[in-house]
Amino acid sequence: MNIQENISLREFNTFGFDKKARFFIEVHTNEEVNKALEFAKDVDLPVFILGGGSNILLTQDLHAVVIKMNIQGLELIQENGEAILVKVGAGVSWHEFVLKAIKNGWAGVENLSLIPGTVGASPMQNIGAYGVEIEEVFHSLEAIDRASGTISLFDHPQCMFGYRDSIFKHAAKDKYIITYVSFRLYKTPKFNISYGAITDTLKKLNQKDLTLKAVSDAVIHIRQSKLPDPKLIGNAGSFFKNPTIPAEQFKELQSQYPHMPGYENEAGIKVPAAWLIEQAGWKGKRFGEIGVHEYQPLVLVNYGQGDGQEIVKLSKDIQADILKKFGITLHPEVNFI
Repeated sequence: MNIQENISLREFNTFGFDKKARFFIEVHTNEEVNKALEFAKDVDLPVFILGGGSNILLTQDLHAVVIKMNIQGLELIQENGEAILVKVGAGVSWHEFVLKAIKNGWAGVENLSLIPGTVGASPMQNIGAYGVEIEEVFHSLEAIDRASGTISLFDHPQCMFGYRDSIFKHAAKDKYIITYVSFRLYKTPKFNISYGAITDTLKKLNQKDLTLKAVSDAVIHIRQSKLPDPKLIGNAGSFFKNPTIPAEQFKELQSQYPHMPGYENEAGIKVPAAWLIEQAGWKGKRFGEIGVHEYQPLVLVNYGQGDGQEIVKLSKDIQADILKKFGITLHPEVNFI
């Protein structure tokens, strides 16, 4: 196990902010995770778990032991006539896992193509896109208890999934390190192409046969056309969650904004945060080295030499403006560190 000191995290966060880690340890096994935890106790420093760095906003140097999760592996655990159960290492690239599933004819995650990050972070965030969320295919996970070093198992109910939410953001926050995640995928696809522009994109790409790969290709095409590549411009994807407001408030706002989009759910009407931000005039705004993306207002960007604190200020300014104009509170999807 290699322990590095005062390492820049620029290449380990998709915003590309140059913040340093006091100690940096890359782990490949459960045993290495426990050794890293013991080291953190020895030096009396907190632990910070780093996956793909695609959903964090670094605002300062980390006086901590940063554990870079790199546990790999994909194992077929169980199979029957309808479904398969697959166990995946927390350090596996999420998109690589999706592509592997599609190649094997395993359905359920094709709509989640090209989402950045690692498998281990997927249940924490209950990642979702184009009408599908992780909780629909999630089976269970293994996690190391930070205090005892023992392995705990979490089934679906124990994870308490919500919209971009789970128990790991609340009662279990900073108490466990996810090492493996198991998913139940299906041999017979139940295609979900009604959300967003998937159907139109399938036609545009001349995809006549509806297959897992066709849906994945359509999703990838949409994401690449809307979202900037972090390798070219620093960003963490969608910065804000889509807010859900009461139906009465939505009707009132629609009387002022007839073209305001909304999607009914069990809690009310979900309104696209991107639409709100664009209507408020933030789309394409640049402030020195940071700004709002010119094509996708839901994405805040670092043009190269920006700082995390500047993104924090920009996000708060946007929140205040949306609240003033629409009476709607936006909540960040990105984790401030």
